[in-house]
Amino acid sequence: MNCYCGNNKTYKACCEVFHLNNGKTETAQQLMRSRYSAFVLANGDYLMHTHHSSTRPITEKKAIVKWAKSVEWIKLEVLETTKGLKNDEEGTVTFDASFYENGSVDVIHEKSAFVREDGNWKYLGLFKD
Repeated sequence: MNCYCGNNKTYKACCEVFHLNNGKTETAQQLMRSRYSAFVLANGDYLMHTHHSSTRPITEKKAIVKWAKSVEWIKLEVLETTKGLKNDEEGTVTFDASFYENGSVDVIHEKSAFVREDGNWKYLGLFKD
């Protein structure tokens, strides 16, 4: 079975590596994909750890995990990536995350901002122009 994030690798060879190494990814897109897999698995600790300290919603962790468990995740589609590579300090990833909730399909469409914090990629939040 392919990884939850949509890559043609198994979960063990893909996102699990990052889930076990505390999110030490080479690119912002890898971090975004691993965060999607963490939503599928309702891994709140990983979601908090990979969220930038300045925007981390630690008080919402239980609610996020509860919601992640309440929906059926369908697929992730990465639409665009800007910067966010090995030698960059910031980048964005635009994606659609489809899920099934309350009898219908819904999509989270987001352009996410990522920045380095202590040398590691972190999710900052929605990209603001």
